[in-house]
Amino acid sequence: MQEKSEITIERIRPKKKRNIFYRYFKQFDLQMMVIPGLLFIFIFNYIPMYGVLMSFQDYNIFDGMRNSPWVGFKHFEMFFNDPRFMEIMRNTIVISGLKILICFPAPIILALMLNEVKNMAFKRSVQTITYLPHFLSWVIVAGFAMSILATDNGSLNIALEKAGLIDEPINFLAIPQYFWTIIVTTNLWKSIGFASIVYIAAIAGVDQQLYEAAALDGASRFKQMFLITIPSIMPIIVIFFILEVGNLLNAGFEDLLILGDDAILRSVSDVLDTYVYRVGIGSGRYSYATAIGLFKAVISVGLLTLANYLARKTGNSLW
Repeated sequence: MQEKSEITIERIRPKKKRNIFYRYFKQFDLQMMVIPGLLFIFIFNYIPMYGVLMSFQDYNIFDGMRNSPWVGFKHFEMFFNDPRFMEIMRNTIVISGLKILICFPAPIILALMLNEVKNMAFKRSVQTITYLPHFLSWVIVAGFAMSILATDNGSLNIALEKAGLIDEPINFLAIPQYFWTIIVTTNLWKSIGFASIVYIAAIAGVDQQLYEAAALDGASRFKQMFLITIPSIMPIIVIFFILEVGNLLNAGFEDLLILGDDAILRSVSDVLDTYVYRVGIGSGRYSYATAIGLFKAVISVGLLTLANYLARKTGNSLW
């Protein structure tokens, strides 16, 4: 009996908690895979944070950060009092909002549609065709857009003329009213296929027995999509939506700089990133550009936190 009681006591005795170094060396092979990524983030994301101090200085490249005079919130006040502040913020929020409204659900819809395709050859062909634009640079994509919208031999103008909808070619890229539609459409064409990969993978992981049980109960493929597929991938959708909200002030740079770098279109194409590039960096106003970048970063963190807080109510959140 005594031996049995000793064995029982030994079993229920709490195990000694291993220290962090023991656990590190226990998973040494896995840690070695993580370390390069951590070093990359530390070198290129954390060390440059020292540069945000320039936003509180009148930075001079000859004096350096140590000798440049401190001016407090001078550059932030200059930006807030800029006559174009409201116009730039409007363009940034509207363009980014349109991208979220249209370009965010489009890959989900494409993934759901491809999931219903039974012909594998056709399915793979559609996936390949929609993936390819992602690997093209914005210079090439903008070239395609300019060729399609050109007044001389542009395919869109030719189609509209033959359909009798217009009498003479329209210079779409010189009319501000069309710019937001053009920029969102080109972004949709470029990103829809590649962005759908995650959702296609998530759908592939859904338990097939759920579909079989639903089919036995008489549920159509349309009902199965709404009752099984979408709820199953909802955590992925919510996480990506949180990240999209956090990037609300990142309306784009390359696409807007190439397609909208025209004085006629500045009133609708200038966003925070392009404004920083032209006015801040292009004119050598590094402290002013850094102040705008810091303002954007703070707002983005706030939006990300708010979106995560609201998503937590649904049971899906990043933290």
